[in-house]
Amino acid sequence: MGSLTNYAENAVLEHLTRETAYTPAATLYLALCTGDPGEAATGASCNECSNSGNSYARAAITFGAATSRSISNSALVTFTTLTGSAGTASHFAICDSGTYAAGNVLAYGQFTESKVLVSGNTPTVAIGEIAISIASATLSNYAANGMLDRMFRNQAFTISANALGLATATISDSTTGSTVTEVANSNGYARLAINAAGGAQPSWASAGSASVTSNANQWTMPTPSGSWGTVVASFIANNATHASGEILIYDNGITDQAVGTDDVVYYATGQFSLTVA
Repeated sequence: MGSLTNYAENAVLEHLTRETAYTPAATLYLALCTGDPGEAATGASCNECSNSGNSYARAAITFGAATSRSISNSALVTFTTLTGSAGTASHFAICDSGTYAAGNVLAYGQFTESKVLVSGNTPTVAIGEIAISIASATLSNYAANGMLDRMFRNQAFTISANALGLATATISDSTTGSTVTEVANSNGYARLAINAAGGAQPSWASAGSASVTSNANQWTMPTPSGSWGTVVASFIANNATHASGEILIYDNGITDQAVGTDDVVYYATGQFSLTVA
């Protein structure tokens, strides 16, 4: 099973928060690596097999539709026949460039069985042998599958809005904007529109390079004119309308709070933190 690199994790954050829409490469390539590329891997630094005098080159790879927060290669990957030894490939990297030692690495992982790359060998990777997943419990299935399809299959995944909502029951990966047990649409409750960084407040902080982002300023909900019940979870949806849209991000870890008339309900700056892993 493979994981996203820091580069890809930050791209997910920026796309979901509407800071920078992710533009995928037209073709992705599989690189064979003699060691673990690591989360900080780049096309120039991923322990890729040597291409000196052996005809080694990256091979194009295609993926099937994402399901259950995972995506895998949908066709046999065939490399060029080697004319010399290229070492032993214990790991792989998914790159957005077919040029040796170039581009960005989106994901990496370890083969179940290493591949000995000797002269005359034509390395292949079986269908389904490369699988990439998003395990982060803060992203919904909708967001995880959508980003995998966007990044690895060049499928449209537009995030038209971010809106903060509150729930009176815990949220799961499969909860949607219409099935969430949201605070009732009364007593002044409404979702809070969150704009892209650089736009009108409130906004997100830049994702930077740490695979994490948070609220750039205080997010304050409308003032309650009556009871909202006990809030136990919060979420970011792609629609500001009550009981609608899809949940992108959720948090069941907040301290349960009974909200009553004229209470101030807010996230202090940096308190709503989102990490992709």
